[in-house]
This record gives sequence, structure tokens and C-alpha cells, in this order.
Amino acid sequence: MKPIQVGLLGLGTVGAGTYAVLKRNQAEIQRRLGRAVVITMVADLDTTKARALVDSDCQVVSDAKQVIANPEIDIVIELIGGYGIALELVLSAIDAGKHVVTANKALLAVHGNEIFAAAQRQGVMIGFEAAVAGGIPIIKSLREGLSANRIEWLAGIINGTTNFILTEMREKSLSFEAALHQAQALGYAEADPTFDIQGIDAAHKCSILASMAFGIPMPFAKAYIEGIVHLQAVDIEFAKQLGYRIKLLGIAKKTAHGIELRVHPGLVSKESLIANVEGAMNAVMVKADAVGTTLYYGKGAGGEPTASAVIADLIDIARLSSADAACRVPYLAYQPSAIQDLPVLSIDDVQTCHYLRLGVADQAGVLANVTGVLAEFGISIDAMLQQPASQGHDQTELIILTHVAQESVMKAAIQKIQQLPTVLHPVVRIRKEDLS
Repeated sequence: MKPIQVGLLGLGTVGAGTYAVLKRNQAEIQRRLGRAVVITMVADLDTTKARALVDSDCQVVSDAKQVIANPEIDIVIELIGGYGIALELVLSAIDAGKHVVTANKALLAVHGNEIFAAAQRQGVMIGFEAAVAGGIPIIKSLREGLSANRIEWLAGIINGTTNFILTEMREKSLSFEAALHQAQALGYAEADPTFDIQGIDAAHKCSILASMAFGIPMPFAKAYIEGIVHLQAVDIEFAKQLGYRIKLLGIAKKTAHGIELRVHPGLVSKESLIANVEGAMNAVMVKADAVGTTLYYGKGAGGEPTASAVIADLIDIARLSSADAACRVPYLAYQPSAIQDLPVLSIDDVQTCHYLRLGVADQAGVLANVTGVLAEFGISIDAMLQQPASQGHDQTELIILTHVAQESVMKAAIQKIQQLPTVLHPVVRIRKEDLS
């Protein structure tokens, strides 16, 4: 049978990994698929480097549009990244009637609705397993493995850079800045780590998962996003004393009033599975009505782990390319006509538990004043920790864990607590999540 011919746009870490894994495992892939899948054309601005990485029978060009224009190419892999030229190339490939595989979570989160609509019109497939959590097959699990279920919520550690930083802060008592420098030195963080540490990368991925879990249009523009740049080592230590670990979480939850979509640091019990995901690893928990809670764990980045997901998409597309378009698995798990534009809740409407750290004067009546304000707003206390004042100091740290409270109510309570004359510093608040 004629081999599937693939054009690869971008030969960076993931592109080189894809070429290497596909070549190394070609015999195994052919046993599974019944035909060969071969990258016959590569586009990269650095053609000298590209030619050194591929075989002599693979054509190397500097212009990606030449790959798309080649009538022999069946599938285009986009590994360039970003929103600009990548969008133009993906839409051009779709218009040319070619199937597309991409690892570009930012592109899909921002322009996915447009891309999937174009693909549906042309009857081509879009593979994007590699766009979320690297080599972990979470996309396929949501789209196929859990298709009998009603998804209730999902929560994930889906950015390895921030998870590495938080692990270093906890295990080595490092400051955020020191842990970030360590991540950069080891290659876990980019020179400009903004998308990672501000939570934007995790929000891109969480938006894709939410769209597939609940059958909604790509909701990235409505996501609540909060990064880890303001986290302090002292809060990680206090959380540890209380039996919790702090993780940057991507959370999507279906409620009676709409969809929660939020990325922010959160305390999770040290006994939970997700709390023990360390270093640069990723994990996603999914709670569904029939199967219960499932966990998907593995490497969320890197050349070959991500290549594994890219090639899995190639194999799926090769298997289904001759099938009627109406019989294929829908891009976002739900039939396009069944996608519902459900409301995404404001963060003010979300209900969670909270961790509060207050720098207060070490004098009588302080605790009563703080708990009195919380009681006034109907916020009950779950646990409390008070650090003894250091010798010669007249202030101390008061740590409070609350039961569930609505975000807007908690904000109002914190604002009133902040006005107490015995509260000497800005109140630190971190949400606490029950992911049992």
C-alpha cells in the first residue's frame, strides 16, 4: 500500500523528536497501521541544520508554503508555534484539503473555533493530542475513552515549568526567583518564562480540555488566570505544616449555573494523588459520572514524549482518512452541531475553600477581631495555625483555613479584615481545592 506522505513544518526539539521516533519505530508503526508513514518534506528556516537531522531522501525547504503546495503531501504537521504564521499555514493546509497535526496549544485555544470550522467544511481531520500534556493521551481519553460519561470536572498540573519551580521551593526552601533561575539553568524554563509563570500556558491547555469535556466553544478568552509569581516560600512552608502542597492548577468544572474555568495556585492535600506529582511532570484528574475519578500522568513536554503524541495522531489520521467524514470522531468529542455556548462563570461566582495568612500585632483580641469579621460574612473556619512571635518582635503570623465560601464574599471579608488596625500587612489568600 502507498505510504502516507507527511510534511513537517518546524524542526525544533519536537520536530526533530518526531522525525527520529517515526524513523526508529517505522516497522512497529507499519505493523499496527498496515502501511508506512513517512516524512518526505521538511520546512525550516535553518535549512543547514535541518539537512543534518533528516535523511537525504527527505526534501528540505525554507518556505513552509512549498510543503502545503506539494500535491503528494497527505498530512501537514505544524510545529512552528505562536499565533501568527502558524495560523496562516494551518488554514492554508486545510484549504488545500490536507489533514493537519499540531502541538500548538496557544493557536488552538485562541483560534480553535475558526480552525475546526474550516476543517469541517473541507472534510479534513485535525490532530492535537500533543497540544496538551505532551505525551499523556488525555485528548484521546476525553474524546473516546470517556465518551460514555458525563464529565463533572477536571483538574490538572499541565505546566511542567511551574510544577518544577514549586517543587524546588518546597523541597529546598528556595525563593520564587531562585527556583526560576534553577529552572532556566536546567532548560525547564525559557529565557522569557512569562507564559509559564503567569499561568497563560496552562490556561491555553485547560481551555482545550474544557471545550472537549463539556462540548463548548473554545473558552480561553473567558478563563480566569493567575500565575505563581507572587507565591512566597513562607506560604509553601505553612501549607506543608497544615498537610497541604501548593500546585498551579488548571480547573474546569460544570455547575448548575455554568462552567468554571480557572488557572491559579491551589492548596491540595498532601495525601492526594495530584499533590505527589513532582518536578516537571504533568497530571490530569477527570471526574466522570460512570467511571469515577481517573488520573493521567506522565511527561508533559520534551522532544520524544511530545513526538509520541504527534505520531499517534498521524496513525489515527492514516486509519481514518478513507472513512466518511461524518463517521469520524469529532474534533472536540461532540458533534459540531451539538456544541453549546454555555456561560463561563466569573471568578467572583466560584466557591472554594481558602488559605489566609495575616501578619498581625501580637496582642490580645486580634484573633477575636479577625474571626468576628469572618463570622459576619458567614465564613466558617476549618483550621488555624498561629506562629509564636519572635523574641523582641511585636507581630506574628496567623494562618487560617476556611470552609467553602464564594469568591466575592471572601474578597469583601478580606477587605474588611485589612482595615483592622492590628492587621499589619496585606492579607495573603490562596484557594484550597478538594480533589478527592
